[in-house]
Amino acid sequence: MKFKLPAFLENVKSPVEGEIAMRKFVANPVSMGGAASLDLFSSVGREGAVLVGVDEVGRGPLAGPVVACAAVLKAPDIMPELNDSKKLTRPKREAMFDAVKDACACYAIASASVEEIDRMNILEADFLAMRRALQALGMPGLNETAPEIPIEVKGSFADLTIFIAVDGNLMIRGVPAEMQMPVVKGDGRIASISAASVLAKVFRDRYMDKLAETYPGYGFEVHAGYGTKAHLDAIRKLGFTPAHRKSFHPKSL
Repeated sequence: MKFKLPAFLENVKSPVEGEIAMRKFVANPVSMGGAASLDLFSSVGREGAVLVGVDEVGRGPLAGPVVACAAVLKAPDIMPELNDSKKLTRPKREAMFDAVKDACACYAIASASVEEIDRMNILEADFLAMRRALQALGMPGLNETAPEIPIEVKGSFADLTIFIAVDGNLMIRGVPAEMQMPVVKGDGRIASISAASVLAKVFRDRYMDKLAETYPGYGFEVHAGYGTKAHLDAIRKLGFTPAHRKSFHPKSL
């Protein structure tokens, strides 16, 4: 089931404004007009509940893992410059990386491997990476295996009431529906999702830099595994590597 953007987020002008609105909704849905129109979330409404932003990167590339991050900001306005990682240059993301981690009360960055993507499809691997990140932070009821790439984690929200704002229009499979809300283009609307977006993107880019050292000539450090002309030309010349997704072979190859 795909979800539309909730009305109370339609006119937000910044991720900070969206973070504030989302936190108000979590504490009191009726005050934001949510409970009447979103019956699915009628159980939401607990003062002091922690808002967790979740995002992923790497769904589209021909090579490399998919990476997800779950992040909780210390305060809604702690980093006004937070935004969708795709709207920031790599130097800007890199410069922000440590500051974003410091701005988080807790976060976890997890992944799903190329082999898992090929075995279960990219969407399910995406959800798996998200669940691994949430599990690393102490979310109960999850029992995922450890990923191939070690999880980077800071802090925990174990024993706290949480509500998850996930980027996109789909809920995370395997996580209770009443504990989450999809937010279309949430990485540009909710600051905690923006933080997760930046952390996941930098983490994956750095991993792709390491793959570039293992498999020189493909340009992983430049295109991060996406299907650019240079990447496709390299595959034609050098062939596929173990880092390439077998289920993502373009028809042109």
